[in-house]
Amino acid sequence: MTQTVPSKDGVRIAYDVTGEGKPIVLIHGFASSREQNWRSTGWIDRLAGEGFRVVSFDCRGHGKSEKPHQPEAYGEHMVDDILAVMDAAAAPAADVMGYSMGAMLAIRLLMQYPERVRRAVVAGQGATYFHEAQSWRNMIAEALLADDIDAIGDRVARRFRIFGSQRGKDPVALAACIRSPRYMYTTDDLKTARRPVLVVCGEKDDITGQPGPLAEAFADGRAVMLPGKDHMTAVGDPGYKFAVLQFLRD
Repeated sequence: MTQTVPSKDGVRIAYDVTGEGKPIVLIHGFASSREQNWRSTGWIDRLAGEGFRVVSFDCRGHGKSEKPHQPEAYGEHMVDDILAVMDAAAAPAADVMGYSMGAMLAIRLLMQYPERVRRAVVAGQGATYFHEAQSWRNMIAEALLADDIDAIGDRVARRFRIFGSQRGKDPVALAACIRSPRYMYTTDDLKTARRPVLVVCGEKDDITGQPGPLAEAFADGRAVMLPGKDHMTAVGDPGYKFAVLQFLRD
């Protein structure tokens, strides 16, 4: 059942808890939601069936959470949202899995609040983590707000426009979210993390690049590449689920 909790700045965040056992927090990707990213792909039921208490939530600007239209309402506030949900769900520490944007947030949580993270799964993020440009994010925002979809020349931007225009989504909020600056860590920074980290990417993911360079940046990182999968098709891949469950059991 969906519940809501106010974040530090008062924005209400929708979340739910499924199952009993060790907590795992799921952070979805940009323009997605907990339902689209995690429930419809079978993740929530699978993790709950494996004995986890699954805490899933909608990032601000997404799903059933409130959707500010100002870029300054995103950024670091999105880490506060994770903490608010974890506190509301009585999960002082948990395994954490994020996909794409959610993976960036999982890294930020791990680096800022290591005591809240037992293990981290960073999926849909790879080598491009180290050189993602603000100009690329601005291009996606402009595509989301474009009057004419046929005028969007970039293939990736066009894909995000189609995805972000699905029923129930707010392109203005999504554009504000992706325009908000993000703190990115260097390889030296990430080496200081002392929690186990699993990095998962699709072999054909032209957004993330290969998982190896990001995994190697962590003191205890390991990489998994999903054969034949791209950024969209990797999310529900059985090989992804197998690798994560194996990692969480180690």
